[in-house]
Amino acid sequence: MKKFYKVGLFFSFIAVTAFVFSSCATIFKGSTDDVSFSSDPSGAKVYVNGTLLGTTPVQLELKSKNSYTIEFKKEGYETKTVLLNNSVGAGWIILDILGGLIPVIIDAATGNWYELDQEHVNAVLEQQK
Repeated sequence: MKKFYKVGLFFSFIAVTAFVFSSCATIFKGSTDDVSFSSDPSGAKVYVNGTLLGTTPVQLELKSKNSYTIEFKKEGYETKTVLLNNSVGAGWIILDILGGLIPVIIDAATGNWYELDQEHVNAVLEQQK
């Protein structure tokens, strides 16, 4: 009987430790968001913070803790600029607070509780005059 008590105590300790030293956004969400980019007409080059990362349609994995300037460029069309901002997900903060101080510290330090404000960005390009 004493052996079962020790085993149960050990597993309880492991469960409590895992709960206390974890953070919700870090475990369930991670540090990136997938964002898809499209344009009308398609085939526009997508520049993220000045770096060419693809041609529409394209899906990119971006860090959630950053904000981005997205430029759509296509020959014969005006450049379209879109801001992709982030914000703290209120749900993650509430879950972290319920978990204690350590989850709040972990998600704040890693920036994993941030979410990008759009999952899909579409640019309608206008022809140059």
